[in-house]
Amino acid sequence: MARQMVSLTGRMLGALLYYAPDNDNNMPLFAQLRQSGWHQTWPCGDAAPVEQAAQQMTLGLQSGYEERLADVWQRLFIGPDHLEAPPWGSVYLDKESVLFGDSTLALRLWLRQQGIEPCNEAREPEDHIGLMLMLAAWCAEHQPDGVPILLADHLLPWAMRYLDLLEQAAGHPFYQGVAALTRTTLQDWQRVYRLTPAPRQLFY
Repeated sequence: MARQMVSLTGRMLGALLYYAPDNDNNMPLFAQLRQSGWHQTWPCGDAAPVEQAAQQMTLGLQSGYEERLADVWQRLFIGPDHLEAPPWGSVYLDKESVLFGDSTLALRLWLRQQGIEPCNEAREPEDHIGLMLMLAAWCAEHQPDGVPILLADHLLPWAMRYLDLLEQAAGHPFYQGVAALTRTTLQDWQRVYRLTPAPRQLFY
């Protein structure tokens, strides 16, 4: 059951945080999100926070917002301006807040030891929040013993800080809802797997 939960929710949330809204990978997903009641079958978290997050996402998909959703994604994840919520783990875990830092290299080594080749279209750091959520889903499907290590050692130490910043910086209900739903989901993953995140100092 836990494997199915991580597979389903990790793939969805990872895609929303990694791909642009108009990317081919996300078009079927956005069609699903426009259907009422999708959140009622969400397998993670209590009903109230899940419903609240879903309402924000639904609101953000409606017309009437000055900033198009694709522009919001560009602003939050690409730039060119300073990113208020950088989506890479090493920004938070490394003293210099750099990309491809020591924490990224540690994740890369772990992936190599597991024989996992991450699907990384843009050749960017493996510790992008979206990639890591999709990686958790892949591990749940193919190497379930790796899920607790991936989460406790490489994702959970920094993910909540990132999601707090994303929710603050989003300025748009859709990505505020995505941040909230991801937080609720990760908290449930942690509960189900009985995980204690590795103690790591955050620098961002």
